[in-house]
Amino acid sequence: MDKSSKIYVAGHRGLVGSALIKNLLQKGYSNIIVKIHSELDLTEQQKVSDFFAKEKPEYVFLAAAKVGGILANNTLRADFIYENLQIQNNIIHQSYLNGVKKLLFLGSSCIYPKNAPQPISEETLLTSPLEHTNEPYAIAKIAGIKMCESYNLQYGTNFISVMPTNLYGPNDNFDLNTSHVLPALLKKIHEAKINNLQHVEIWGSGAPKREFLYSEDMADACVFIMENINFQDLIKNKNEIRNTHINIGTGEDLTIKELADIIKKIVEFEGEFRFDTTKPDGTMRKLLDTTKLFNLGWKHKTSLEDGIKEVYKIFNEKK
Repeated sequence: MDKSSKIYVAGHRGLVGSALIKNLLQKGYSNIIVKIHSELDLTEQQKVSDFFAKEKPEYVFLAAAKVGGILANNTLRADFIYENLQIQNNIIHQSYLNGVKKLLFLGSSCIYPKNAPQPISEETLLTSPLEHTNEPYAIAKIAGIKMCESYNLQYGTNFISVMPTNLYGPNDNFDLNTSHVLPALLKKIHEAKINNLQHVEIWGSGAPKREFLYSEDMADACVFIMENINFQDLIKNKNEIRNTHINIGTGEDLTIKELADIIKKIVEFEGEFRFDTTKPDGTMRKLLDTTKLFNLGWKHKTSLEDGIKEVYKIFNEKK
């Protein structure tokens, strides 16, 4: 990408999209296109077609998606599969039709089988059943990976898929009904502190292990890949091309209880935790194998504790 290249960031107000905008601006990219939902509904095929025909972006970051935690994924199953498929289909197809030079599609680590060997390599995709609670969302994201791969093989496009681990950071969602585990815990523990509560209830046993990546590190990885990596660089077996996507993570994980303890220390909460084992744990462990990414030359910079401190600082400033 040249600094003046026309870049479209889909989903620019979300956790990932806003971090992408910040990273691109810091690196001197000045020709960035964004549209809010009221200006462009990405589920509407004709509107997306008209947008691409008019704007003709050269590079596309596809960070737009309907996202949420276990509760949202498990109850809004139809919404999650329909809206994500619509968004992906429209943007990927129009990128092909309008000659986009390179597209980066952002998936999710939930694409992998529930009982995948740990750490999870890219090769485990579609080898066994998915976690039931977020299966519709995962299937939509798998379709996006296969769509990028298929367009590359049939039409010679340069569409790359990346699979981030659990993300957190500035512009995170703190709504307890739809948020992911880290911002949800941060908000619950903060509210317990200011309300002088003696305990905080946490869903599940606290035993599941999770990996977390600061969103600004994630954005840096995406821009690095867009600048340096092409689809052809990711092909291992020319007879059967698959699993060309790239995991993005830290290669390190911890239990939900350990995460809660770190947040407790940062928030300075004096109470205790009670784990509600009647609530689902989800997948017991989800650690990505980041060997491919690290070998391509990128590694994260922000420690989990430093990242949570920064998010908590921003959380307090917004109140």
